[in-house]
Amino acid sequence: MHIPKNMEMTGEDAIKAFISDYGFGVLVSNDLNATHLPLIYEAEEGTLGCLYGHFGKANAHWKVTENQRVVVIFNGPHSYISPSWYKTKPAVPTWNYAAVHCYGVLKLLSDKENEWAMKRLVAKYEPDLLDAPEMMPSDYQAKLRQSVVGFRIVVDDIHAKEKLGQHRKADDQTGVFAALSDSTHPNDIALSAYMKKRNLGIGNK
Repeated sequence: MHIPKNMEMTGEDAIKAFISDYGFGVLVSNDLNATHLPLIYEAEEGTLGCLYGHFGKANAHWKVTENQRVVVIFNGPHSYISPSWYKTKPAVPTWNYAAVHCYGVLKLLSDKENEWAMKRLVAKYEPDLLDAPEMMPSDYQAKLRQSVVGFRIVVDDIHAKEKLGQHRKADDQTGVFAALSDSTHPNDIALSAYMKKRNLGIGNK
């Protein structure tokens, strides 16, 4: 991913939060096969952390990724940017977005390791389910785990980018942020909320 210096997302906490907030990633292998799946990021493991997830066993992708270096793409908010929102003219349309790419070697998990990883995933999205045996009995979970293949990716490189118009003049930033904030389109609303949270591209240059 091409990342101009002024669009690089920096800071371990910011990257960790991004992966946690937008944890439904795209895992791409050397043969250009891709699988969309939820992942858990354990930032304290190893130098750059580890990602945990699982394939459906029927998805043959797991057979070609074991012990291979892969990339996982995490996409954040994104939206079309109209040149009419800029004070500076002339201008052209563009697309603003945030994304993180994680690279690393994929290792398959044992059933015990996968049980732990899947509980971590449930704990993130609906922790009450872990204390609801009537909903997810342990024997039922064990049976279903036979139909998935768990994995760990030991991350060795991270590329993180925020293209939010922060490189433009303050008046241009203000115009874009105002237009996105006033929009009723879900993509625009999500992007403006992200820009406000990150304090980037909102006119305070």
